[in-house]
Amino acid sequence: MAPTDAAPRAQAPGPPDGAGLAARLRDGDLTVAPAVLNLVENRSSASRAAIADLLRAVAPAALGGEAAGHVIGVTGPPGAGKSTLLSALVRQWRGEDRSVAVLAVDPSSRRSGGSLLGDRARIMFDPADPATFIRSTAAGTRLGGLAPATRAAAHALAVAFDVVVIETVGVGQSETEISEVADSVAVIVQPGSGDSLQFLKSGIMEIPDVLVVTKADLGDIALRARRDLNAALRSAGSRDTAVVAVSAVATPPVGIADLTVALDAHRAALDIPQQRLQSRRSSALADFVAEHGDRGLRALGGLRAARRFLAVQPRGEDIPTLVTALEDHARELSRP
Repeated sequence: MAPTDAAPRAQAPGPPDGAGLAARLRDGDLTVAPAVLNLVENRSSASRAAIADLLRAVAPAALGGEAAGHVIGVTGPPGAGKSTLLSALVRQWRGEDRSVAVLAVDPSSRRSGGSLLGDRARIMFDPADPATFIRSTAAGTRLGGLAPATRAAAHALAVAFDVVVIETVGVGQSETEISEVADSVAVIVQPGSGDSLQFLKSGIMEIPDVLVVTKADLGDIALRARRDLNAALRSAGSRDTAVVAVSAVATPPVGIADLTVALDAHRAALDIPQQRLQSRRSSALADFVAEHGDRGLRALGGLRAARRFLAVQPRGEDIPTLVTALEDHARELSRP
């Protein structure tokens, strides 16, 4: 006969408290970063409300202004040396007593949907350092390497960390998506990768705020790459993009401090409230499309119509509120 006093089955824990995580970020608690990443990467229906609570609590209305962290996008073709460069950059920033979070985006398999999540292993850092957080994230179906979780994590971690880096998958023109999220974008180019015409044809010259020539210790070939890049910038009419030559493998590394100075100078010249406003609107549209697909976008009248609708929304709206506004607008337009 079965016992009648059997202990009740333990229930699975619910999603974390999004507002509570945001409060810890606002207090400067860097140890909360893994919990934040775990939450935003959980796309279950049970977690959506908690993610919305998190994003509302890190919006400018809740913070009293924009998050202080510098969000930097690092992108470029495979093999250009992004992870090696990031190792040197992390050391430089930590030497300046700046806390650093790195979101290293790995491509997902089109067939299985899985991701190796190995980029973190190539970035050298001190795992015992509480002010350094490095996490590999999956690109999912986003060719530009920015799944909704990556966008949400960048917005949230910028509240507590001095620098938040998004290292994206090197897949060519779709890399331009990083410019929608980052305050500053660094495009990595390795010497011998082509002349100025090829750079212009690549479709990526419009997004860099800093162009980084790696392997500067190669001498003439690196100098030639810098000349090609400067020629490409002149042809494209880009006058504000800095070109910095670095070598992360040299002893000691070359040009790393110059690169951080160039990135800081770019951010200092930005209208951060306007930049972040556009970033939140772009993230809301990306979240809407991730949830409702092309059908949802058609219901809004297409991409341009969706952007026009977002442009007239109140400036202080957070990402979840903007997504809800898009959904309500799509339903309104679909009514007979």
